[in-house]
Amino acid sequence: MANELRTDGRVLENWNPENEETWDSKIAWRTLWVSTFALTIGFCTWYLVSAIAPVLNDIGFDLTKGQLYWLTAIPGLACGLFRLVFMFLPPVIGTRKLVTMSSLLFLIPMFGWFFAVRDTSTPYWWLLVLAFLAGIGGGVFSGFMPSTGYFFPKRLSGTALGLQAGIGNLGMSLIQFIGPWVMGFGLLGLSFVAPQTDNSDGGTIYVHNAAAVFIPWGIVAAILARTLLKDVPVKANFRQQIDIFGNKNTWILTIAYLMAFGAFSGFSAQFGLLINNIYGRESSFAETFDPTTLPAGASFAFLGPLIGAGVRALWGPLCDKFGGAIWTFIGGVGMTVCTAGAALFLNPSHPDQFWWFLGFMLGMFFFSGFANAGTFKQMPMILPPRQSGGVIGWTGAIAAFGPFIAGMLISSVGAPGFFWGCVVFFIIATTLVWIYYARPNAPFPG
Repeated sequence: MANELRTDGRVLENWNPENEETWDSKIAWRTLWVSTFALTIGFCTWYLVSAIAPVLNDIGFDLTKGQLYWLTAIPGLACGLFRLVFMFLPPVIGTRKLVTMSSLLFLIPMFGWFFAVRDTSTPYWWLLVLAFLAGIGGGVFSGFMPSTGYFFPKRLSGTALGLQAGIGNLGMSLIQFIGPWVMGFGLLGLSFVAPQTDNSDGGTIYVHNAAAVFIPWGIVAAILARTLLKDVPVKANFRQQIDIFGNKNTWILTIAYLMAFGAFSGFSAQFGLLINNIYGRESSFAETFDPTTLPAGASFAFLGPLIGAGVRALWGPLCDKFGGAIWTFIGGVGMTVCTAGAALFLNPSHPDQFWWFLGFMLGMFFFSGFANAGTFKQMPMILPPRQSGGVIGWTGAIAAFGPFIAGMLISSVGAPGFFWGCVVFFIIATTLVWIYYARPNAPFPG
């Protein structure tokens, strides 16, 4: 019958998540888990450079602090640009092809970095090219999230999108945790690839392992997507999709998400380098204190994205219950306070102040999880169905420039100027959220 769901073939005919008779929860959740697995590998690819950059000079590269900041910033620039492309793809090529193709694209930067770090004479411009290609991993977010949104009713949108974004974001933490660990030993039968010498302690280190470890999983993600996913009949051409820019909520939510995810991703990318340069072996303390007693950025970098992503995943159901706006507002307030607190410890007089800095930074990451979960609940509730997917893609694209903006500003105006600039921006964004969405009798509650 015309109004019955047809699940045979690659396209789900008559699919409508708001109608129980034309919605299949098993297909929806299967789509969520397969695409989330692929997205997690994508975020590992995106943040691969941030895991490798802190140890490049230890194995014989000769890069300045500014060059390292730019190296970790370029994936953010690339990610934002790639997202501007991927945001238009879900209604054009469908979920199945999108996730399959994306998973295979992750292999390009992974193989590139695997070979590049083997030769310390690799030119800086080539490292920048590989850093740019790593942005593909984060770029797919603006395709995956709207695509997943097609499969779930509004009442479950906060849970579904919160889980996908939160678990996907864990890839940022996963690579920064696993990367330094797998660099310490031969992996996957690759011990025949000669290890480098770690100049900081004279030991051996397999930096290429950080790239190699995720290559098989990218292949698995492509196979799963090819065999298990289906498409929904949502079609829109380019002209139809750009009408989102006539809705003022698009612009307000872009500012809110730039605060939420832009700051989360930007600080995540630079966290390890900030620790090294302010409190660690690259700081002034290295001249008067034993460098082995100072904090190492690689040991702490994974904590921020782990906390922020975990909170984002867990808060989806609460956003479904209480609405997203209030959590975006609370997250903005918390991010403002914690970033201001961390800014007070950017010119330390003693290494022990590191723990205050770390505490405030982890608090900022914690509250970013509230704001990220809240904004993605708001979008499907405030906007029409076809526009919400486009706005999710657009806001994700703009916020993805976070690592680039952070790296560029820190290297040019310094960490204190960047941190206090963030505080001012957070205040503006949080105020807009309160006025338009979170206050009693707000014009656009959601």
